[in-house]
Amino acid sequence: MARFVLVHGAFGGAWCWQPVVAALEAAGHTADTLDLPGGGDDRTPVEEITLEACADRVRDVLDSRAEDAVLVAHSMGGVVATQAAGSDPTGIASLIFVAAFMPANGQSLLDLTRLPEGADDLIQASIVVEGDPPVATLANAAAVAAIYNRCTEEQRTWAIRRRRPQAVAAFATPVSVDDAVLAGIPRSYVLTTQDRSIPPALQRRMIREHPCRRVIELDADHAPYLSATEDLVGALLELAS
Repeated sequence: MARFVLVHGAFGGAWCWQPVVAALEAAGHTADTLDLPGGGDDRTPVEEITLEACADRVRDVLDSRAEDAVLVAHSMGGVVATQAAGSDPTGIASLIFVAAFMPANGQSLLDLTRLPEGADDLIQASIVVEGDPPVATLANAAAVAAIYNRCTEEQRTWAIRRRRPQAVAAFATPVSVDDAVLAGIPRSYVLTTQDRSIPPALQRRMIREHPCRRVIELDADHAPYLSATEDLVGALLELAS
């Protein structure tokens, strides 16, 4: 049986993975989740929220048990997982990116959104950034259109009430990693074909630039952990086997 470590994306928290955790555990696997700094129930001051701090949080969970883990990252979590794994691959059996950003050394999340293939990204079109240090927010209606467009009304309500503002540092900071180290970790991707946050064209470009062992496509929005839970769990189990 596999150990999964699940990393959430921007505005999220460990709560995002609740349906997935329940299904993985029902199948006999273990699943560790975490709140990145400033996400979920975490109350790290915004000035202390950095990409490095986020990566350190992931490493703390990876190091909490001796068993190697399948590191699963969603959306912005792909940048965090890249930083964590590219700095220290210890304890990582494989990487699975779920509708996630895959930066190369020296690239930030914002760099990737500015590529031509990211032109239809509804998050960047609607996001509001304020404050010093800057914090991003996304109105509820914009979040529904960009992230939860294939979710039920009940799922949208459940998610919207749990969302938090997002410190921009994790968006804007380029990763500093050894690309050769990253290439040595088996990597797979779950592509979401109805995604309005990371357009499928951008997902495919990142896959071309960072070849993956396996790619599974889901007919899902940017929140497959809600809108396509059964299909996502099936993909994770297949990719981890």
